[in-house]
Amino acid sequence: MSKKVLILFSLIWLIIRTEAQQRFLLYNVQIIDVKTGKLMKPNAVYIQNGKIAAVGSTTSLKNKYSLVPAFNGQSKYLIPGLWDMHVHLEGAELIKDNEALLPVFLAYGITTIRDCASDLGLQVLKWRDEIAAGRLVGPTIYTAGRKLEGKNSIWKGDLEIANETELKTMLDTLDRDKVDFIKITENTLHGDLFLASVKAAHSRGYNVSGHVPLDLTIEELVDAGYTSVEHASYLLRLGANEKGIAAALRSEGITKGAADSIYNVSFNQAKATSEYQKLAKKGLFVCPTLIGAYQLAYLKETDHSKDSFLQFLTKKFVSNYEWRIQRMAGETPEQLKQRRDRLELLKRQLPIMASSGITLMAGSDAAALNTYVYPAESIIRELEIFQEAGLKPAQILQSATIAGARYFKVENRTATIEVGKDADMVLLDANPLEDATNLRKVYTVIKKGNVYDRKRLNAMLEQAKSTKQSLDQARAPQ
Repeated sequence: MSKKVLILFSLIWLIIRTEAQQRFLLYNVQIIDVKTGKLMKPNAVYIQNGKIAAVGSTTSLKNKYSLVPAFNGQSKYLIPGLWDMHVHLEGAELIKDNEALLPVFLAYGITTIRDCASDLGLQVLKWRDEIAAGRLVGPTIYTAGRKLEGKNSIWKGDLEIANETELKTMLDTLDRDKVDFIKITENTLHGDLFLASVKAAHSRGYNVSGHVPLDLTIEELVDAGYTSVEHASYLLRLGANEKGIAAALRSEGITKGAADSIYNVSFNQAKATSEYQKLAKKGLFVCPTLIGAYQLAYLKETDHSKDSFLQFLTKKFVSNYEWRIQRMAGETPEQLKQRRDRLELLKRQLPIMASSGITLMAGSDAAALNTYVYPAESIIRELEIFQEAGLKPAQILQSATIAGARYFKVENRTATIEVGKDADMVLLDANPLEDATNLRKVYTVIKKGNVYDRKRLNAMLEQAKSTKQSLDQARAPQ
């Protein structure tokens, strides 16, 4: 075969393949409406140019689109792609390690992630744009880039501020970076400047997210423009006299240690529920991130050396887990009991928060610094913990799909299986409305119309495994 014929054949194959990705019919599927938590009557979806162009019966759509490629879904369950609303792609020395994991998110059915800032903030912004342009395989990324903090924070790569002049400078920097939201934490950022930061970021039109300083109340933050609280553990303060404790701290009537001690022994369910309802009316989103607490609470009796996900993580990545392990080495039985009791209390709050009207967003807090909270895999475990806590499967699916879209006000273009929406979908072997563990049974992932069947997903996982091995080998002492 001549070189010209080979080139022509390759071009024809590329056109056919591109056409198949741009236009195809997926039929004989059981479509889940995540809004209602029920199966839909239509059982076929037509995708064109990365969008859902039609939803209807298999018979009608096969007749209408008889000339396009068609794929039999074999009565499997079709859901919108999952969202992990709290991850950290972090580690200035782990750029290649993190990049290799981006396709792994897709392999687990996660088509969108919210990166909550790190020392890799500028790199993550590049990955976000490369994925959006189709130059890199991975989930859609919404990112805060780098977060706001006080001077001499323990966190690497923060934008540190000491006054409102520096705050304006850093917000101007984030504007230029074109971040998707603003993240603020309280390691060294005092309450007055923290609150000013929330107001200033909100005034620029950003969603504002982060932690809750001890000398501020959640309601103060929400009234100032806070969109979401990261880590539901902060909401346990609502079962105590949060206003009184914050005021006492501001007046230096008590120390932070004393405030923590009061919170640890004070929790009134009726008071907490009333506060949940009040904050729900103000539109608060909460990202619980329970898996990290779970992993630490059961660290001593769990042998993580056999975890299958370690095949994708480099030794350098995993070495970051050690700092928390060492910090917990001297934990007393009483402290361990307190940790587990707090976790169980927190789990009991999830159904109450949900019934109070607070929007729960599923997020894992997966990060190199978060011990055994694995990228991609951990959000599935988080959703299983939601089920153990008493949330219904439909609520769990909503927390991992439309909740994130509503947070970013993009529910008109994604996160449900409707005409006009992005073709980000996952085909599952079993029904997730019956059991959240069925979210692990990924058969096919469709990302902006690109089809990743099980064979292709497995190849992506093998590539991630191979990259991990190559990086380990390159870094090994010679």
